[in-house]
Amino acid sequence: MAHVMEILGKTRVVVEDGKVVEVGEPQLQWCPLFEKARGIKKITCEAVKENMEFRIRDFGLFTEDRKLEMDVFVGFGASEVMMTGLKRDMLDTTITVCDGAGTVITNNATLVQGMGARISGLVETEPIDKVINGIEDRGGIVLDPSSASIDPVGGVLKASDLGFKRIAVTVVDPFTARTLREIEKENDLELMIIGAHTTGLSREDALEIIKYLDIITSCASKNIRDTIKPLVQVGTAVPLFGLTQKGKELLLERAKEVESPILVNTMPLPMLPEKKQPKDLV
Repeated sequence: MAHVMEILGKTRVVVEDGKVVEVGEPQLQWCPLFEKARGIKKITCEAVKENMEFRIRDFGLFTEDRKLEMDVFVGFGASEVMMTGLKRDMLDTTITVCDGAGTVITNNATLVQGMGARISGLVETEPIDKVINGIEDRGGIVLDPSSASIDPVGGVLKASDLGFKRIAVTVVDPFTARTLREIEKENDLELMIIGAHTTGLSREDALEIIKYLDIITSCASKNIRDTIKPLVQVGTAVPLFGLTQKGKELLLERAKEVESPILVNTMPLPMLPEKKQPKDLV
């Protein structure tokens, strides 16, 4: 079975039978998040391979041993924000992805965090029965167990059919975001659309996608940093931005659950200290 994920910026990695079989060329030299979390001072092919092998070994990424319940990885990540939204009754359910399962619908906050805490840009994956069963045992609904497809639009339509209204969904491209806004209007939904894995977005796509989002992760995207006009920002190195009032409210709600001290201030945004940004933004 082959699985493809883009990690440490946007380095393509292919995994088969629990082994890394291909590593592409890194697009970044350095990421503050991974230096802090894993001590990676320079992103190289070997560093990427070692990091993926660590993920496979530590929490079973792309294997039958996949852990589906994990602690908070960062204070403000997409999975952490959705977890808070469910816990605080701001969301009815979420549409996310998990390796070995593809698109998943769930209102289990613990499962949302477990699936999303340590994955990056999941490009494609193959079904793993034990992972799918584990998700279903925890109240998750796998959209397509036979193929493990990644389909946020299909996930939202399925959630709507199940009666959910306040739905959070992650997207990586402007076409999907625009389509979801159309579906939201047609089906009388309240979507919280979160842009993820934005590294490498063109300026045109960056300008387009932010029209439809409530929250976006900046990742290592130069064009997001250059074009964003947020209502709220959390973090300064690899920040999340709230673009709408409801996105702002969800990020501030998340702040209540972060254990570290928090500074709340008013200032022009975005605030992006040069020395903290990933090197070679793309």
